Amino acid sequence: MIVETKLLTMENITDAGEIIRRGGLVAFPTETVYGLGASAYDDDAARKIYAAKGRPSDNPLIVHVASKEEISAAARDISQDAKRLIDAFMPGPLTLILHKKSVISDGVTAGLDTVAVRCPSHGTARALIRAAGVPIAAPSANISGKPSPTTARDVMEDMNGRIDAVIDGGCCEVGVESTIVDTTRGGCVLLRPGGITFEMLRTVAPDIRKDKNILLPLAADEKPVSPGMKYRHYAPDAEVTVIEGGREAVQRKIKELISRNQNGKCGVLLMYDAVYDDAVMINGGSTNAEYARNLFAALREFDRLGVQTVFAEFDENDGCGLAVRNRLYKAAAYKVIRV
Repeated sequence: MIVETKLLTMENITDAGEIIRRGGLVAFPTETVYGLGASAYDDDAARKIYAAKGRPSDNPLIVHVASKEEISAAARDISQDAKRLIDAFMPGPLTLILHKKSVISDGVTAGLDTVAVRCPSHGTARALIRAAGVPIAAPSANISGKPSPTTARDVMEDMNGRIDAVIDGGCCEVGVESTIVDTTRGGCVLLRPGGITFEMLRTVAPDIRKDKNILLPLAADEKPVSPGMKYRHYAPDAEVTVIEGGREAVQRKIKELISRNQNGKCGVLLMYDAVYDDAVMINGGSTNAEYARNLFAALREFDRLGVQTVFAEFDENDGCGLAVRNRLYKAAAYKVIRV
């Protein structure tokens, strides 16, 4: 039983790699969010990840490798479309669904014959993979359903006593999880938007299409082919409502909702300059890229401040907008007001 989770730095990277090799769990920074890592070859270690997070076992994990060349250790029959995406965007915040090699644990892939693989650009993440000497399976390092962690503090709030160690690498640059593209169903299908935008992907894969469930929940009887498609995600303890539209209409609607609110302390996640009386205000950022970087930290801060109801200003105004909308809709359980 883990009594206390160790807080490590890059100086302890060899120790962290040894923890992974012996079947333990280490949370580590990436350019997107912090991941909760274990050996991708180890069924028991995969089960530990699901247990630590309270994550449903049919929700597959992403396998992280230290270089583009190591993708072949996890995947086979890599298509030309996939190779072009790898060359263009890896290392970086892109995950590809590929055909699985048998060496990868079935627990990691939730029994699927495909595997999600990415090569992070974060130096600490890649150093950990090299120190471990194995590909590392890693979902986000949070309790399942909660906002993903973008600092070591966030990880410790959720995981202290549940995992062996956390490597503190500061704040994550992108702030939302990696873009996921399926390359196994003929052509390319965007399953989850992220820092690599749809527009960027189209420069390499012009025929790429968007999965219907990017902004809609997966049906109860559908099996997720990639992380984050089916279950409640990114949600704080507070009840979140997304108010979407132009500045004046959004602000007018939020002021009306605050005046009628009977669900405890109010918070507003700001995209525009505004002052809301009787509400806790946190600035998300004026662009979608800034909003993405700050989103999960803001949702966690509302919980720390005891907020029960959050209204999120939102307008999709740049390429990262689809990624933000995807996370906000899930955080709000698809409670969206368009004005």
